[in-house]
Amino acid sequence: MKRILITGANSYIGTSFEKYIAKFGIDYQVDTIDMHGDAWREVDFSGYDSLFHVAGIAHADVAKVSEETKQMYYQVNSTLAIETAKKYQQDLDGKIGQFIYMSSIIIYGEETNINKKRVITSETEPNPSNFYGDSKLQAEIGLKPLATESFHIAILRPPMIYGPGSKGNYQQLVKLALKLPAFPDVDNERSMLHIEKLCEYVKNLVDSQKGGIFFPQNEEYTRTSHMVRDIAKENGRSIYLFSWMNWAIRLLGYVPGKIGRLTNKAFGNLVYSYNLMEDKND
Repeated sequence: MKRILITGANSYIGTSFEKYIAKFGIDYQVDTIDMHGDAWREVDFSGYDSLFHVAGIAHADVAKVSEETKQMYYQVNSTLAIETAKKYQQDLDGKIGQFIYMSSIIIYGEETNINKKRVITSETEPNPSNFYGDSKLQAEIGLKPLATESFHIAILRPPMIYGPGSKGNYQQLVKLALKLPAFPDVDNERSMLHIEKLCEYVKNLVDSQKGGIFFPQNEEYTRTSHMVRDIAKENGRSIYLFSWMNWAIRLLGYVPGKIGRLTNKAFGNLVYSYNLMEDKND
């Protein structure tokens, strides 16, 4: 039996994984712990084969936050993750264990462009564009030195995660799919990750007990218009995709300010190289 502790209660990823792993019955025991306050520090982590750390603060409107809020991101996304890993390692006292940290593609920055394909490869250096991405990167930097032959640090850098009940940018696409009669069929590519595939990936990682840096993504890149079309279809609607105005939409990508940002955000190209789907582990 594999014993897994999810650190971070009521998170989308944590609860989704718990439901997914329940399908495998008694082969897996999953517990969840709330990381608010200091009560978690008194819990013995030594009985777990893997600790899946999903506690964190999700993406915010980076233009509208105070310095106090920024520091909270570093406290939760960086410091808490490192402290949790150190406690787990101490509790194990030399026994084999695996710490899985949910990082993000955001550590490479948010730059996307409708007129230029951006491909992240094994040679691409992290370059966060805001405090949120940097808080994830600082956690990685603090976690990596903890890895030993018996204590395996697994860092996941997923692209946008979507699926039933997900929030963030995916919900914006849902709103468009449920309201618009038509949508521009721009030929862009994005790396994305369905929540079911992420859960499967984490299960396999737990089974292998590997450490390293991992880049889970769907087998194929996603086209924004096709995702909107599929969402509409799942909700009993049909949406007309048109490409005859793509030239104008591409021009909008060059417009400075909010219009250009929104255009590039919706139709920009940002992908992981397919080579990164191969395990990069220690």
